[in-house]
Amino acid sequence: MSLDRARMHLTQYGLEGRVQEFDQSSATVELAAKAVGCEPARIAKTLSFVVGDRVVLILFAGDARINNQKFKARFHTKPKMLPVADAESRIGHAVGGVCPFGVSDECDVYLDVSLRRFDVVYPAAGSSSSAVRLSLDELERACHPCEWVDVSRLPE
Repeated sequence: MSLDRARMHLTQYGLEGRVQEFDQSSATVELAAKAVGCEPARIAKTLSFVVGDRVVLILFAGDARINNQKFKARFHTKPKMLPVADAESRIGHAVGGVCPFGVSDECDVYLDVSLRRFDVVYPAAGSSSSAVRLSLDELERACHPCEWVDVSRLPE
């Protein structure tokens, strides 16, 4: 159902044909990179945080990590991950398939600048065995409304 929800959302932008489904899990950055056949950094992982009564979804490059100080400066609170048990009911997708497509109205979507290093990225598509190949322009359009933020740190 979650995969269908994401696919229906992507249909609005003519991107539903980009969804890839796999026989194996793509629930982690490493598994998704192997399934897609790309470097792990190109996997656009979606992390979910609780900010007030909202769920904040931030897409990061696969090798990026949250920078606590930057997050606090941007959102005026410490980063607090959404509990796994609340993901499906509050976002519309279960952990392993969380993506910014077809999400609940209580979600706000952000794209982290760590993604800007790439021309193409691969976010999940609503299930733990799916991904969608998108240019950054396509990602931004499909995530509308969304905003770019700088709340990450990259490996050294």
